[in-house]
Amino acid sequence: MLDFSTPRIMGILNCTPDSFYAQSRVNSSDSPWLQAKSLIDQGAYILDIGGESSRPGSSYVSAQEEMDRVLPVIEGIRRESDIPLSLDTRKSSVAKEALKLGIQMINDISGLRDDEQLAQLAAEHDCYLVLMHMRGTPETMQKNPCYEDLLVDLKRELMVSTDKALAAGVSADKIILDPGIGFGKTQEHNRQILRDIPKIKQWGYAVLIGLSRKSYIGNILNLPPEKRLFGSLTADIYAIMQGASIIRVHDVEPHVQALKVLKDLLWTG
Repeated sequence: MLDFSTPRIMGILNCTPDSFYAQSRVNSSDSPWLQAKSLIDQGAYILDIGGESSRPGSSYVSAQEEMDRVLPVIEGIRRESDIPLSLDTRKSSVAKEALKLGIQMINDISGLRDDEQLAQLAAEHDCYLVLMHMRGTPETMQKNPCYEDLLVDLKRELMVSTDKALAAGVSADKIILDPGIGFGKTQEHNRQILRDIPKIKQWGYAVLIGLSRKSYIGNILNLPPEKRLFGSLTADIYAIMQGASIIRVHDVEPHVQALKVLKDLLWTG
């Protein structure tokens, strides 16, 4: 049983050649464990492993290619560590094989729109299920995204996802919502989501925020991904103060240290 009653740091491990932040990529067969160990040593509570880039403009990869990328990495980590593992995938065939290797979470950026069987798998294995909001696909999501009322539309569309998960037998306490910073959102949409995390929490589920080094930060600072750490750290700490339960990051150690100080200030004594 994982514990998200207190804010947690999720470290990103990208098994892809094209994720937008190059330093998060695992490209060789002998480096995944060393990279994972580094994130673990820095204090990550959980690792999120992905084999398909979801950067704006990216396309699907086949299930076999995705499995070839992620399964050896999961196996390698499991030989060395029992750290909780999340799989970032939209495909039940990939998740099915990863669950056999001991992952505890499925992170579905499509919110079950692509493959509803992910919910059935999550229920069968009693694992956590992250349901993210996205308009369109990574290939199309940033082409003039618009909403009548962002929060109303967000809730309506995410509740469709949660209803599917609950109907499949996933426990409500195993469902986590990700409002999808940068996934079919403008700069103003992203800003509003971060400010409205307390309202999103009222929908009854834990909230995951993933904004690490994204264009939302880059647009504010006018800096490339490699120089967005401080901006990401600031926004992530704000998200935690607003009520986020999980922060998905490339840079684990700075976030762990910042969270430790924040906990001392806000939740000690």
